[in-house]
Amino acid sequence: MLYLIATPIGNLGDITYRAVETLNGCDEVWCEDTRQTAKLLNHLGIKKPLISCHEYTQKEKAPQLLEKLRAGLSIAYVSDAGMPGISDPGAVLLAACREAGLPYTVLPGASAVLTAAVLSGLSIGRFTFFGFLPREGAERKQALSDLAACGCTAILYESPHRVKDTLQDVLSAVGDCPCALVRELTKIHESCLRGTISEVLSGLPEEVKGECVLLFCVPKKAEAAPTADELDALLLSLMPHMSLKDAAREAADTLKLPKKQVYARALELKE
Repeated sequence: MLYLIATPIGNLGDITYRAVETLNGCDEVWCEDTRQTAKLLNHLGIKKPLISCHEYTQKEKAPQLLEKLRAGLSIAYVSDAGMPGISDPGAVLLAACREAGLPYTVLPGASAVLTAAVLSGLSIGRFTFFGFLPREGAERKQALSDLAACGCTAILYESPHRVKDTLQDVLSAVGDCPCALVRELTKIHESCLRGTISEVLSGLPEEVKGECVLLFCVPKKAEAAPTADELDALLLSLMPHMSLKDAAREAADTLKLPKKQVYARALELKE
């Protein structure tokens, strides 16, 4: 079995009992960075062989993983912090197991996305996670356009060195919407700066430190009203197959227009 295990995002106390038991019981621990994982295992008093498998090597190492799983080994995979596969390596290994028909599972635990979402105080009934935005060029412009169109709380990760530039870019793309900047989650200096984007920008220190999670309450864009041509085309497609009244009701419901207005237009088209 391959076990993907969530690990603490700062406070080492945020490891689950099940994670500790699994790390104790597995044959090997594959990890994003052996140095970081060694610190965690030393803290837990666990000694296991550590195999490096990061973003740039997971594809080439996947066949080796499958070979060991077929031989009956149990392997745990952890990223440096948080849930593997969420802006961290791990998804490629799962895909390889799925394709090969080999078993895997995921152990829940610490997550910067969910922790920041609740801590922010913003509406999170629906949210979209964008990970790290592309740094520049057409890909960044497209990502900002997608963010501006999401119509819900948008969550993304950002480096402290680029957080001001990203806030400015989102301000230009979305407008001065409610925002939260969460830093150093679960650590001693954890903080959450709330306000509009411009207020958060003005409240930032000259030098931002610590990994950041940015959250934006993106307003829904008003839907464009259907054109007269769109209404006519819909009515003309419906009228041969149903009564005039039913066609008008169907078109009104589809286009979210007043039924009387649509019925009047249907009469005009019939004549």
